[in-house]
Amino acid sequence: LGNHDWETPGAKPYLDYFTLPGNERYYDFVKGDVHFFAIDSDEREPDGITATSKQAAWLEQALKKSTAAWQIVFMHHPPYSSASHGSSEELRWPYAKWGADLVLAGHDHTYERVEQGGIVYVVNGLGGNRPYPFRQPVPGSVIQYQKRHGAQFIEASKSTLVSRFSTIDRETIDAFSLEAPAKPAP
Repeated sequence: LGNHDWETPGAKPYLDYFTLPGNERYYDFVKGDVHFFAIDSDEREPDGITATSKQAAWLEQALKKSTAAWQIVFMHHPPYSSASHGSSEELRWPYAKWGADLVLAGHDHTYERVEQGGIVYVVNGLGGNRPYPFRQPVPGSVIQYQKRHGAQFIEASKSTLVSRFSTIDRETIDAFSLEAPAKPAP
């Protein structure tokens, strides 16, 4: 869910149109080696959006139970962003401590990678609307881009997760990989 979805009472058109797991506002699913966790980052979320909210408690427990190789949390509003809308500080939950490997967001029409608190955050809002300008970089900002529209591609195996952002001209702007931590011997 995004801010535009909540502009109608109770986000009714969105919730009527999609059939999603859980309460359909925040939920999880597994695809291959990745466990995805969708968060409703809008302030109108009935179960709250702070680190002490009912929604955050659900995420913490769900991340701890996950047995997938990778855990990716995604939402609309970015916890860290150097662009026009800026950071949604109330969404700076302890994702890494809870077991997440990567946090994805949109809202700002830019691409930015931020490394903060032991985890990578990616803002990717360059899917088609006009790009936004950047402001002062937030701490941990590694790359900022907003010249051309593009898409983020993620490939994951049990040992490696590779993310790549490429423009509509197929120019790779950013790429990074995460290595799964070694598991202790039994």
